Amino acid sequence: MAAKESGEKLVALNKKARHLYEFLEKYEAGLVLMGSEVKSLRLGRISFKDGYVKFQDGEAFMIGVHIAPYENAGYAGHEPERPRKLLLHAAEINAMRVKVEQKGLTVVPVRVYFKNGRAKVEIALARGKKVFDRRDDLKSRDLDRDAARELARH
Repeated sequence: MAAKESGEKLVALNKKARHLYEFLEKYEAGLVLMGSEVKSLRLGRISFKDGYVKFQDGEAFMIGVHIAPYENAGYAGHEPERPRKLLLHAAEINAMRVKVEQKGLTVVPVRVYFKNGRAKVEIALARGKKVFDRRDDLKSRDLDRDAARELARH
């Protein structure tokens, strides 16, 4: 048997979510995956484009995340955009569900990684940014970058 991996190996990062949402709380959740999905994840073949988390019957599911089919899977492949169950404690699920229902927040996947050989997803309780908030973020980021350039130059 192969030696266990140690630490974290980043698979994918949801950069668009950072642009569109303000993260309030972050959680780590396990993923229930098929073998071919794990193989595709190890190759980094995942897209978060329209991903979000939906709560149903006391469970959390990641919806709209595309994991590309693994070429060598044979007949036992997987459906690329199927809902994937998230492994969280019941108290965490209930706390998030209540906040989503009451405050109009959403839960989005932020990054997928392997931790000690197990697939994990970091999800965030998020509030959508308005257009002017996004512009302010871009402006402040540009100013910070320009200031860093000036400091490096002198």
